[in-house]
Amino acid sequence: MGCSRRIISHLKARPFNSSLSSIRDESFLCQWYSRSSIASASGHRHHHGHNQPHEAQRPSNAGFSPKTASFFSFRPSARWIATEPAANHASTSTSAVNNAVLEIINPNDCIEVFVDGHSVKIPKGMTVFQACEAAGVDIPRFCYHPRLSIAGNCRMCLVEVEKTPKPVASCAMPAMPGMKIKTDTPMVLKAREGVMEFLLANHPLDCPICDQGGECDLQDQSMAFGSDRGRFIETKRTVLDKNLGPLVKTVMTRCIQCTRCVRFASEIAGIQDLGVLGRGGSEEIGTYVERAMASELSGNVIDICPVGALTSKPFAFTARSWELKSTESIDVSDAVGANITINSRGPEVMRILPRLSEEVNEEWLSDKARFCYDGLKRQRLSEPMIRNAKGRLEPASWYDALKAVASVIAKSSPDQMAGIAGKVADAESMMALKDLLNKLGCENLRCEGDGLRPTADIRSDYLMNTTIYGLEKADVCLLIGTQVCVLQSFPTFTDFVVLTYWRYM
Repeated sequence: MGCSRRIISHLKARPFNSSLSSIRDESFLCQWYSRSSIASASGHRHHHGHNQPHEAQRPSNAGFSPKTASFFSFRPSARWIATEPAANHASTSTSAVNNAVLEIINPNDCIEVFVDGHSVKIPKGMTVFQACEAAGVDIPRFCYHPRLSIAGNCRMCLVEVEKTPKPVASCAMPAMPGMKIKTDTPMVLKAREGVMEFLLANHPLDCPICDQGGECDLQDQSMAFGSDRGRFIETKRTVLDKNLGPLVKTVMTRCIQCTRCVRFASEIAGIQDLGVLGRGGSEEIGTYVERAMASELSGNVIDICPVGALTSKPFAFTARSWELKSTESIDVSDAVGANITINSRGPEVMRILPRLSEEVNEEWLSDKARFCYDGLKRQRLSEPMIRNAKGRLEPASWYDALKAVASVIAKSSPDQMAGIAGKVADAESMMALKDLLNKLGCENLRCEGDGLRPTADIRSDYLMNTTIYGLEKADVCLLIGTQVCVLQSFPTFTDFVVLTYWRYM
């Protein structure tokens, strides 16, 4: 069946005129060279038919180390032109496999490699894996993630390099000038099939009851690269489940030890809660001592886990991915405004997932934003309540509630009244409340958390002019009257502050 839909959605370079399976996949095109937010532009082109090229606009001079390259190591030597053939561009453009186009900004800082016989010019310091992706060739992977350091655990990204006797792990091998890379030879296909067989040797066959079913990388890649049978007849090993708290559900027997969650916890969340225990067949991922994850970003391990080892506890056994309708939205639980995707079934919100936005939340989401949807159907006021003579609240009809409010207003003077707008109130409701109070002669208006006079007239008073995205380029972050641990109300903001600190250490 070839590459499945899930695999295609992770491509870093797509063929020209390929269908947009996701806004996310085109936005990933710029991550290796410079980080730019093209998700919104990609969405406009998808809906309106624009064919304007998207250029990388945030070059970074961070160095690249093949062994320890992290997600903030990029080179400004190239930019992607993913919407037009190479013939439409200057001579500095190079056409790769499947007409994927990479425009070279600085030709002197590039090398030439050959992927499946096609010449591709790439910036110096890229890995073989990235060279293949630049050529438009999909390389399967489990442990590799563009925002995490390179681990090379899964060995699923094996390719053949000329004059090399064995297949090499492309994610950890630096590309060299004139290197001839082959991705579809019988040796490569057999190696991938063997790796997949090893991964499935101890993996339980519980796809029908696994919440990852339908969006599982292991399912998709086993269909594309695996064998039709296995030779392992021994007893599968079992691993005790870990208790990571009320949000993340663990079925550690499904774990393939890709260490994505470990690297995310230490490199992005900034905690050392997860680690690898044991060696060989006894290797497992755990928390050393039983404890919940202490990070406000812990829910992101659910997204980056390629199998069903880490799933959402609140979402467990409630719906399948193909039953859900996706709606793009913006998180309103804090002032960051993270980009989210709301998955619903009928009128009910089933889960909330992050949406790629390089300038705001990248692809991470706070636990508050991810799991706040339970407030839509649990412990929610669904009818008005009036306090009785004993001081207890009792359910009432809207007629009785409005009648009680009107009687109190009639007995009160304007200076005894006040209007308070909540943090998540919409603009229309606040305007209606303001007009009502102004008609009654009351000017006592307040906002929750901002006091009597919120500074909304001067935009720079409430807008961070450096932008959240600009924190990564800051030389100094001066925190007045607060500290990073207190900023957990805005974990995405804290994430950028912590990463800026570690980047310059």
